[in-house]
Amino acid sequence: MNLVDPTPPRDELIDNTDRGRFELHRAGELSGWLYYSHLNPNRYALQHTEVEPRHQHQGVGAAMVRRVLDEIRARGGTVTAICPFVAEYLSRTTQDADLIDPRHPGYADRAAAEAAVAPARE
Repeated sequence: MNLVDPTPPRDELIDNTDRGRFELHRAGELSGWLYYSHLNPNRYALQHTEVEPRHQHQGVGAAMVRRVLDEIRARGGTVTAICPFVAEYLSRTTQDADLIDPRHPGYADRAAAEAAVAPARE
């Protein structure tokens, strides 16, 4: 008898509007979050992604961005990629090109996003 559950942990995305972030809960535990600003008319500036240290290198960041993009698509919204991780994710595929706000696309890739953030850190 195999006692190992082959099903992957269930992910739940929560829009925590009080904290201005989407949160990914994996198997009931907060695993990561993505800060955003909701701008008019229905644009989301995706600003910063974080993953709990004990959940890093398990695909949480990518799963969270995927779920966030799906949620924004369902809401009929667009995105502006400010976060380097999100910019990198979007640069790898054309699947979500329709979500990128044409007037305010944000950064095209991780290098551009990191270069823009670097002067602020100095």
